[in-house]
Amino acid sequence: MEHGSLQDESASTFSLNDEGHTLANSLRFMLNQDPRVTFCGYSIPHPSDARVNMRLQTTGDPANEVLKDSCQNLMLMCQNVRSTFDQAVVDFKNQQGIKSMKLEK
Repeated sequence: MEHGSLQDESASTFSLNDEGHTLANSLRFMLNQDPRVTFCGYSIPHPSDARVNMRLQTTGDPANEVLKDSCQNLMLMCQNVRSTFDQAVVDFKNQQGIKSMKLEK
């Protein structure tokens, strides 16, 4: 849910329900890498409340568009990490298979 101003689309606070530090900190990192972002921070109102409030201010671009772009970039980064990990597992298993064959000369 977005809590923003109709006059200034470049600054908004977003409430992310059923989320915690894992997504919030990752998203904050991605947002701070974007040159259009002037400020980004988040807070969790209470430890028993599974909600994150994320404040975002941009250089002029609509904050909700910048947030969407950063979410897309985070998903791409996660996909890259996953594919790199999966390939490393395959390579490791192949290497272990060769070692366990005990080839005789």
